[in-house]
Amino acid sequence: MDNKKVAVIGSGLMGGGIAQACAQSGLEVTVVDVAQEPLDKAHALVAKLLQKKVEKGKLGQDDADATLARLSYTTDYARIAGAAHVIEAVPERLDFKRATFQKMDEFADAGATLLTNTSGINIDDIAAATTRPADVLGMHFFYPAPVMRLVELIRGKKTSDEALASARELADVLGKTSISAPNQPGFIVNRIIVPYQNEGAFLVMEGCTPEDVDAGMKLGCNHPMGPCELMDFTGIDVVLATMSGLYESFGDEKYRPCPLLKQMVDQGRLGRKTGRGFYDYR
Repeated sequence: MDNKKVAVIGSGLMGGGIAQACAQSGLEVTVVDVAQEPLDKAHALVAKLLQKKVEKGKLGQDDADATLARLSYTTDYARIAGAAHVIEAVPERLDFKRATFQKMDEFADAGATLLTNTSGINIDDIAAATTRPADVLGMHFFYPAPVMRLVELIRGKKTSDEALASARELADVLGKTSISAPNQPGFIVNRIIVPYQNEGAFLVMEGCTPEDVDAGMKLGCNHPMGPCELMDFTGIDVVLATMSGLYESFGDEKYRPCPLLKQMVDQGRLGRKTGRGFYDYR
């Protein structure tokens, strides 16, 4: 890849992780967010994660320092100029993403590939916010982005072959396996895994313990995590939003969200990030 500069819009867990993955792969990364505080938190988290790898002997101190040096953080969209790839990783709301893509369209170089990390929003709805939908496609990373080896690539109706090839090249540089997913709710992975998690929630609502549900899938199917553990890790709110999107889009009862998920979200029991979900982490 000739152009080694990438821009990431959004510095949350996904955006920060994507930026780290890019920097670890030798790319120069500019991270943009609307305020300095989340940028400072993102920088501190990457530094902490890299230092842990050094302490465990998985990364040399020089490599960790070089990775951090390739990361820059800013609130100025003008600094995405010069990037061959601009990756949006803002919260999963269409209005947020459309507003972000309008800014990307304004400041990104002509010919830059504009990528959205959406986990299920229609690519065409996002691309319509720009004057160059041919350059827009989905590149869905999985959490944690520096570790997970898969990305889903999702074309919109107007996505060009060149933009798709550019996204595949970036995935290769990052050491990711890329798969082509349909521009439909849930793409491939979430369309399979989220209903599975939803069924785990139904079992708990019907009287099973989370421990039994998880043990059944770990020991009976050799899954590394059970559905309840996985929902706590992902975020109950994220699972509910994705399941609701599947149900609204397909209108099929098999995608009906478990009422327990809504109850947990209303109670603020979102999983690990709030200290309590199906399990108590306090």
